[in-house]
Amino acid sequence: MKITDVKPFPVWIGHRNQLVVKVETDEGIFGWGESGLSGRELAVVGAIQHYAEFLRGRDPMQTGALWQEMYRSQYFEGGRVLQAAISAIDIALHDIKGKALGVPVYDLLGGKQRDHIPTFASTSAPEAAGMIEQAQNLKAAGWTAIRFFPDFRDTGGIFEPREHIAKTARACVQAREALGDEVVLGIDWHHRLSVAEAASFCQKMPSGTLDFLEEPIRDETPEAYEALRKLTDVPFAIGEEFASKWQFLPFIERDIHQFNRIDLCNVGGLTEAMKVAGWSEAHYVDLMPHNPLGPICTAATIHMSAAVANFSWLETRVNANDLYGGGQTDDVFTLQPKLQGTVYPVANTPGLGIEIDEKALTREAFKFWEAPHLKRRDGSVTNW
Repeated sequence: MKITDVKPFPVWIGHRNQLVVKVETDEGIFGWGESGLSGRELAVVGAIQHYAEFLRGRDPMQTGALWQEMYRSQYFEGGRVLQAAISAIDIALHDIKGKALGVPVYDLLGGKQRDHIPTFASTSAPEAAGMIEQAQNLKAAGWTAIRFFPDFRDTGGIFEPREHIAKTARACVQAREALGDEVVLGIDWHHRLSVAEAASFCQKMPSGTLDFLEEPIRDETPEAYEALRKLTDVPFAIGEEFASKWQFLPFIERDIHQFNRIDLCNVGGLTEAMKVAGWSEAHYVDLMPHNPLGPICTAATIHMSAAVANFSWLETRVNANDLYGGGQTDDVFTLQPKLQGTVYPVANTPGLGIEIDEKALTREAFKFWEAPHLKRRDGSVTNW
């Protein structure tokens, strides 16, 4: 079996872009993958087109060798654009291999260790009352792991950390009181804070209020996280932006964090993710996968999550139409994972278990989208 083509599909589905990739073979077996790096999809398309030039004619079953060749053969190894491209291709190659062998992808990764995948759900309200109400509704629906994700997009493009950390800390304390001790409660700051701001936020709450603190500061400097680690006892959830095992290395080996927010569509696909998973297991770090994209990302992450021992929760949307909009995802993704209550069942369909109406896919046009460009009141740029 040989690869005949690698086709990127940058499309807008519902309320967001997705970069879907199809790898075709001369035996009629094809695989689907998905790339991350939201907002820079066309840059990834260019990388995929470069890789397609030497992937045509190659054996799709040689996933490990092809990963190494894609990563190492242009001299300038790695980087988020290239790794997002490799991720999509690698996921598609695993889909092909599973279909060719008649087994689900998790069997290629060592077999399943769980029959369903627990999830965590998120709030989106910016203010305390709305956050707590949404969290109570999620608890009533059966979720026992809930993440606060304060939405600052409606603040006129202004975000001042010190104006938010005190009231958000109070909201977390109130939420803990309202939800009880049995609910796992975390918050995602989307790397908007400094070390001092993140420490101040944590110190405004009683110990035990939060079960995890996600991406409080930027990740370029592990030493900054080490400094923050000394200032709070809240477990850290880090890694959704990491594009290789080497970016995870200092965080794992220095025992900086407790949850890996690994993103299959950015880290290098299943090949790289399984290496990070094993490394994490040796250091008692659990996987809490980042899953903000489309059904292909969800399906691939379910297979990985089924096959690893060190797993906590998979990020999910309570209602996929909240993200994709109006049921359009079902028109394109005719077979895809569906929540059963608060868990994803682990199916035994060969490959990823994804089916796509390609004609419907190609009808979806790409749209340029930019993440919110937030600024502080003095006009300086801050993180979204």
